[in-house]
Amino acid sequence: MYPDPDRKRRFGPVDALVIAAVLAFAAYLWHRLADVLVYKWDWSFLPRVLLRPTDSGWWEPNILLEGFLTTIRLSIWAMLIASLLGLVLGVLATRTRLLPRLTTLAYVGVIRNVPPLVFLFVFYFFVSSQLLPMLGLDTWARGLGPWGHAAVNLLLGPPELFENLLAGVLSLAMFEAAYIAVIVRAGILSVPDAQIEAARSLGLRPLQVFRLVVFPQALRAVTPALANQFIMLVKDSSIVSLISVQELTFAGTEIANSTQRRFETYIAVAAFYFALCFALSRLFARMERRARLRDAG
Repeated sequence: MYPDPDRKRRFGPVDALVIAAVLAFAAYLWHRLADVLVYKWDWSFLPRVLLRPTDSGWWEPNILLEGFLTTIRLSIWAMLIASLLGLVLGVLATRTRLLPRLTTLAYVGVIRNVPPLVFLFVFYFFVSSQLLPMLGLDTWARGLGPWGHAAVNLLLGPPELFENLLAGVLSLAMFEAAYIAVIVRAGILSVPDAQIEAARSLGLRPLQVFRLVVFPQALRAVTPALANQFIMLVKDSSIVSLISVQELTFAGTEIANSTQRRFETYIAVAAFYFALCFALSRLFARMERRARLRDAG
């Protein structure tokens, strides 16, 4: 008999002993590092890079908090586009026709066997730097009125940096879509053939079979993997700092160079990433638990 995964865990003496041992080891390690490094910690700069006062007496995000918000925007838009593209590719990978399957196989094969940093540079320097200026997005962003400027700033960040952000979103989305396509394909193939045949015998058209029978079951099967992929995307978003997208890692590098407080800055950056990823992991775990309870009921 397997233990109930939803049963509340009790805190026992073994847990307390393990936590005490970990804390003791961390204190010892900190003491040894303090003796070796002889480093004087200074966190006084951190509040200044988080918030700054405005002329009206209010506070607004400064460079580090702006970078954190840009990371959130970047991750959300990239995941939306990657999910749509990955869904299409995953469905094509399950088709019986050769051309759709070869298309997905070629895309996934190229993306998954190229390092993400190399793919980012290829996309940015050979594709994005040529195509995005042709679309005139920079000119369009500068010509926005006050309301349009505020809307774009809320959803996408500063309009003057729109092209860089879009390049980062597209490159991340294309890279993550290859992994999502494999996840979606596995979810679709996990649906029993007997259910598909039963749906067809009831007179449902192929699109109805997919929408009513295959897709709901496949979505439940791949939700944990998609949640994990989203968390991975948040962490992978740090590489777009190399193409001057002013997200959290880029902001941290700027602060570290200007203040010369590298340890404190990157510890703060790591804390922001941890807080965001941990919050997402708890959110997805709760959603999965509720879905499991709803299915059981």
